[in-house]
Amino acid sequence: MNTLWFFEDVNLFKILCPHKFKEYKTEHAFNAYNKEDYIYFAEDSSNKVFLIEKGKVKIGYYNEDGTEVIKAILSKGELFGEKAILGEYKRDEFAQSIENTTSICPISVDTMHDLMRKNETFSFRVYKFIGFKFQKLERRLKLLMYKDSKTRLLEFLEELCHEYGYDCKHTGDRIIHHPYTQKDIASLIGTSRPTLNTLLNELKEQNIIAFSRKQIRLYKNMANVS
Repeated sequence: MNTLWFFEDVNLFKILCPHKFKEYKTEHAFNAYNKEDYIYFAEDSSNKVFLIEKGKVKIGYYNEDGTEVIKAILSKGELFGEKAILGEYKRDEFAQSIENTTSICPISVDTMHDLMRKNETFSFRVYKFIGFKFQKLERRLKLLMYKDSKTRLLEFLEELCHEYGYDCKHTGDRIIHHPYTQKDIASLIGTSRPTLNTLLNELKEQNIIAFSRKQIRLYKNMANVS
């Protein structure tokens, strides 16, 4: 599976943060956030993009009935709020810190455009990353529209494994240490928490997975599940 949410396993913070560029370094600062602090709200002005130096950030929105919908959970080196580069004037989502030590590199849209004009490689990386994010969103929408809940869960677990997992050499299993709660996973795959819990327990009873709060083990026989 191709990585779409990450930029080819490259830490964007190391490449894009303005403090790496001499002409911006003296006037640039980082912002610190605690758990549940909002970085921006829907309807806020889109005048900045953000890079994560450390910590994790939740991106989402609220339905008309007030239900929270999670679009993504991002971590170190990732970019968000990037639609401001493309001309968005107001946010259509919120961004919220979900760790107590989150550090954000804010970049004004004017600075980003200036950097992109001056550096073709920089500009290419930004647009390629945005393209990957749109592909990831399109793929998730297709899953929600055409696949049943179990298939969406299995494909999401494979995606998690690609992003957060590693192989267990002794057993052939794959271990995933991930940042999501069950509520987050249910939202991301478009189902309810009770349905998600039922599906996880079914997979556990079938010896396909084992799971705890922040770890999922995919047994090697998962590849045979359809």
